[in-house]
Amino acid sequence: MNRGLKRIEYIPTIEISIKTSRPLTFEQGRGLRGCIANILRGNVLVHNHNDSGLIYSYPRIQYKVIDGEAKIIGLAEGAELLKEMPSIGILSLGKQEMLVDKIELQERIEIIGISHSVEKYHFLTPWLALNEKNYQQYLRCGNNYKRKQLLEKVIIGNIISMAKGLNFTVPGPLYGKLENYQEIETSLKGMPMLGFYSIFSVNFQIPEYWGIGKSVSRGFGTISKVK
Repeated sequence: MNRGLKRIEYIPTIEISIKTSRPLTFEQGRGLRGCIANILRGNVLVHNHNDSGLIYSYPRIQYKVIDGEAKIIGLAEGAELLKEMPSIGILSLGKQEMLVDKIELQERIEIIGISHSVEKYHFLTPWLALNEKNYQQYLRCGNNYKRKQLLEKVIIGNIISMAKGLNFTVPGPLYGKLENYQEIETSLKGMPMLGFYSIFSVNFQIPEYWGIGKSVSRGFGTISKVK
């Protein structure tokens, strides 16, 4: 481990949970970002884009549906923005409007960084692990063992990218292991995508409900620690 680098980093975080009159589906969550963007008009952090493209490589605000409830996770600068969000009575999700029954806000300091022990996580929403290049590599692997090895490398790369996007340099080697994985067909912006559900272990602390992989701001790749 590089002794000149920090082992962990502290990230201010706000989690807003929104319970509606009927449980939400993962697909309905796709409209959550647009809904909040209309409420917090003019702030580029809401959708993580400006005229030049992406603002942050790891989104500061992430929109999810977990167990039928909408969750909005704001980290670092995103946490400060969510403090300003007004009360919501209706969620407008595309062509559907959902009455809001309850809103809860939790403010905390999360930790990311190298862990002294191996941490075990599982994906609550489809993990979009593959880009166009490594998708072709995945298909050429030919057997599950080689595919599993590739996905383990991708998980490590995703975690390093997440840390880098939060201006944190991982100070030592990461060791990731997939216990199992399941392919699932999903879609992104109307395009079919291959996603995965998996349990994995790694010597790195990832906060609850954060995402890794592609399109984490839209709720993909949301993780939870295995209890």
